[in-house]
Amino acid sequence: MVRLPYLTALTTLFSYGLLFAFGQMRDFFRKLLETDGSDFLRSVPVFAIQGYAPICLGLEDFYTRRLYLRIQDCFNRPIASAPDSWIDVVKRYSKDNNKTLHRTSETSHCINLGSYNYLGFAAADEYCTPHVIESLKKYSPSTCSARVDGGTTKLHAELEDLVARFVGKPAAILFGMGYATNSAIIPSLIGKGGLIISDSLNHNSIVNGARGSGATVRVFQHNSAAHLEEVLREQIAGGQPRTHRPWKKIIVIVEGIYSMEGELCKLPEIIAVCKKYKAYTYLDEAHSIGAIGKSGRGVCELLGVNTADVDIMMGTFTKSFGSCGGYIAASKEIIQHLKKICPAHFYATSMSPPAAQQVISAIKVILGEDGSSRGAKKLAQIRDNSNFFRSELHKMGFEVLGDNDSPVMPIMLYNPGKIPAFSRECLRRNVAVVTVAFPATPLLLARARICISAAHTREDLIKALEVISKVGDLVGIKYFPFEPQNAAPHNALKKLE
Repeated sequence: MVRLPYLTALTTLFSYGLLFAFGQMRDFFRKLLETDGSDFLRSVPVFAIQGYAPICLGLEDFYTRRLYLRIQDCFNRPIASAPDSWIDVVKRYSKDNNKTLHRTSETSHCINLGSYNYLGFAAADEYCTPHVIESLKKYSPSTCSARVDGGTTKLHAELEDLVARFVGKPAAILFGMGYATNSAIIPSLIGKGGLIISDSLNHNSIVNGARGSGATVRVFQHNSAAHLEEVLREQIAGGQPRTHRPWKKIIVIVEGIYSMEGELCKLPEIIAVCKKYKAYTYLDEAHSIGAIGKSGRGVCELLGVNTADVDIMMGTFTKSFGSCGGYIAASKEIIQHLKKICPAHFYATSMSPPAAQQVISAIKVILGEDGSSRGAKKLAQIRDNSNFFRSELHKMGFEVLGDNDSPVMPIMLYNPGKIPAFSRECLRRNVAVVTVAFPATPLLLARARICISAAHTREDLIKALEVISKVGDLVGIKYFPFEPQNAAPHNALKKLE
């Protein structure tokens, strides 16, 4: 839960107000100069073509020109290496005040705190990489076909069976993109006359999938089973809009780990409510599958929930498995239904065979089927790394969101001026972080999202903590200090050892 201090909220609003006011003033004088015949200034919005109506207009254009472009060097940073515990970030420069950025041939070798490489499979692996290379030689990089045509290989069938066994469901279906798994599957499960009840902080892919379904969408307060029950009772009593007929079906959608908060879903309480009112449960485990639980089976295993109580389980292969794509695991009837009607299965090119092989190999390592205990060690390492890093950030006085065991830990920045300051200063000290602001988060709740990996050593984490602590003092984002400033992470390490 975000604890936004009153003074911080006030100064953040004031900062955005200043940016908006000065931006409007600059646009006003820009128009005046143009009417005076000056042709060194143009009021044509960004992305507009002379003589055409601008595609990007209004507040979107204003936000892009006057806010985003000022700090765009903090986003979309290209890398020149595998997204391992350390990455090579390509250096860029601008000659026009950040309106355009140009890449150089130079790189910065940085600790990687931004990639979703939770178990460290994104880099070369002694078991996965040889199998992936072999599959590349045998199948080529792409099937060049949809699943229903010539796009199903032995690897796809093997992976579907393996995913179903891994997550504890009867069957599974694969998709080539994680985002499209939600946005394409939800409209295939429910339509007009149905009701979707979605957590208020669900991912954009869920939001777009729900909007595209044609179903009625209602939102419940984040992670609140009590408010979910309240919404369910109200909607069941009222029925469909205008006709008040009973809903054809009701689906409640939640996430295992919320990607911008790092919080675990209160799954047992939510499932109890869904069972009480006979609503289906749709669980998005994009950030939790493989990363949490004793054997990496996600939030159900961690919280002791029987997977039979979750009707539809969604997950992606981009976080813990070092690959791409996504899956839906459910009953055989639901999977067969999706294979018959889902556009993403019919029309999209199937998952790349080497990518499928990467996931197969990674899951086998996690399960110990590669003949080693590396999978168990990776799971223990990601848990220890995450809890150590989170604990040290709290001790330093940062406001850190999320729960223990979660590898996602947002550090709250709030003020728009602190977004580029934190990002640039960390990069200057060879620590690569991801900063997130509006519209990905609410306007006042900008943050830096830290992602921890099993590939990080304790030395990596201590170095990163030292840098973040120094930058935090410099930028002024230690909102809740409760330990002396000289309590360094080295001391904490000695205590733990």
